[in-house]
Amino acid sequence: MGVSPDTAIKIAIGTNLLVILPTAISGALGHNKRGAVRWKVALGLGLCGLAGAWVGAMLAVRLPGESLKVGFGALVLAVALWMALNTALNLTREKEKPKENLAALVPCGFPIGMLTGLTGIGGGIVTVPMLVLAFGFPMHLAVGTSMAMIIFTSLGGVIGYAVNSPGVPELLSHSIGYVNLPIWLCLAATSVPMAQVGAKVAHALPAKRLMYVFIAVMVCVGLKMLGVVL
Repeated sequence: MGVSPDTAIKIAIGTNLLVILPTAISGALGHNKRGAVRWKVALGLGLCGLAGAWVGAMLAVRLPGESLKVGFGALVLAVALWMALNTALNLTREKEKPKENLAALVPCGFPIGMLTGLTGIGGGIVTVPMLVLAFGFPMHLAVGTSMAMIIFTSLGGVIGYAVNSPGVPELLSHSIGYVNLPIWLCLAATSVPMAQVGAKVAHALPAKRLMYVFIAVMVCVGLKMLGVVL
């Protein structure tokens, strides 16, 4: 499209975060209908995450794009391994009451938000394992609460990529900073309704199977970021 690879990665990240925003709203509403969102936790994590995502975006526009991909890919694979090794232990906790310790949970939102701003991923790929393994959330509740949190982290990232692009001459037309509106509209047109489908399918799956699906997605994302999967 006539832009350098480094700029293209940042346009992809900024635009993707704007796609995530309405998609997360749609998905969170779908999970909320099924009673699978802890709003106090989502708001606490999300508001800290919003600030973190803005800071992450400011850093990302000043870093080489390729280093962002490699660093995040390694992190996602490490978290996938952590979750896979602890799956059996987590399943024994499935009926325990989640530990909604806001004093411990809320500060976690900032680094999660920074990852969002740096990589363009909403944050759920880190938040879900954290809620499940560290705070005893059932899998379905962790997914729904994470989806609600992503509303805020994606918003912080969008703001960061929209305002932190001074002096970049090769941005695409109809863009606000690194956020391209025509690309966003094309993607959001299908991602928003499909988020409702995703919420329905997630709640139709047993927790164990949903856990395996989530781990598989994490491995695929990590390998893709590292350039192993074409």
